[in-house]
Amino acid sequence: MKGIGFSVAVAVLSVFAPFTATAHILAMVNYESKTEEGLRAHGIEDHGARKEGLAVIDVDPRSKTFGKIVVDISLPPNLVGHHLFYNRDMSKLYLTALGRGRIYVMDMKALDYRLRKVEVPGCAVGEDIVFSDDNKTWYLTCMGSGNIIVGDAATDTIKSTISLPQPYPHGIAINGAIDRILVTNTIKPDLTDPGETITAVEAGSGKPLDTYKLSAKPSPSGVAPVEILFVPGSNPPVAYITNMFGGTLWTAAWNPSAKGFDVAQAYDFNGTGSGVPLEIYFNDNATRMYVTTANPGHFHIFDISKDPKKPELMKTIKTAAGAHHVGFTKDWRYGFVQNAFINLKGMDDGSITVVDLNSAKVVASVDTLKNMGLNPNSIVLLPRWNHLAGH
Repeated sequence: MKGIGFSVAVAVLSVFAPFTATAHILAMVNYESKTEEGLRAHGIEDHGARKEGLAVIDVDPRSKTFGKIVVDISLPPNLVGHHLFYNRDMSKLYLTALGRGRIYVMDMKALDYRLRKVEVPGCAVGEDIVFSDDNKTWYLTCMGSGNIIVGDAATDTIKSTISLPQPYPHGIAINGAIDRILVTNTIKPDLTDPGETITAVEAGSGKPLDTYKLSAKPSPSGVAPVEILFVPGSNPPVAYITNMFGGTLWTAAWNPSAKGFDVAQAYDFNGTGSGVPLEIYFNDNATRMYVTTANPGHFHIFDISKDPKKPELMKTIKTAAGAHHVGFTKDWRYGFVQNAFINLKGMDDGSITVVDLNSAKVVASVDTLKNMGLNPNSIVLLPRWNHLAGH
């Protein structure tokens, strides 16, 4: 098996064993070194050569080992590991990469921390992965090559490639009930030429269909739609989209008679003190939506119980610069906000903010990686604790 060697896996398990029997909450994050500018800005000593890896950290604020790194797995320093994704039953974990045409896959049933490298020819700047409703197929967006790679979720072999009419695909969502994939047209990998659209693809055939503009401004509006997610159980289906540079939330609502989507702006962060909206999550019955904004770093709670197309802001919680992905516990007690957005200046705090979802207050901060001169790029909880939150 390619990837992490056997001797490392055994060492990892020996460290991990005492934690599995006690009441901890373990999160997995992929991390990379801060930039030199980022180190200086945070007053952190330079820790040497660039480093990337996967760390398992105890994030339970009630634990005696809160903040302790339990497992630390090295990754290639030029990988630029990006996002972590579970398949639908959380039996496998996937790590995408911006710097190499590959993904890494981990068997979460074995949980031996072996990483299997899967080469993905034709994919440059791998971003997001989603899984079909039956958990048999995955779809990987490739922002640098302007396509979607379709893979077999059992064998992780490549099945086909979908070429898209709009460049820079990033966010992707799938709804099997209407046989549709929605994908965002975000931005060139060098952060120039921001897009303004989403594209609908027929899931069964892989045929691109309609493209929808998510801005009322003249083109090019530069709003950069980034993430997209269907509201669980919505009927007709409704998807939310974050406009990263536009500072807005939009909806794409399925129109059964037209066999297409009606798009509309649903919320405007401009003027609220929150900018760069990124990730979207939902609770079990889709009465709450959670959204992160990276600049200056907030976690927002919306009520969508009255109408999934009309979110009502309930509370904004200050986290730290670069608020991005969130790990949720299965009991909805905690949300763990990872604060770093692709090492960008002013959005690279490096901490993990612990939010008590019952009181809607910050109760702790995990500064372990930050103090080491590292930025977490994504976060999930280990399957025992993790809620997919609509993903």
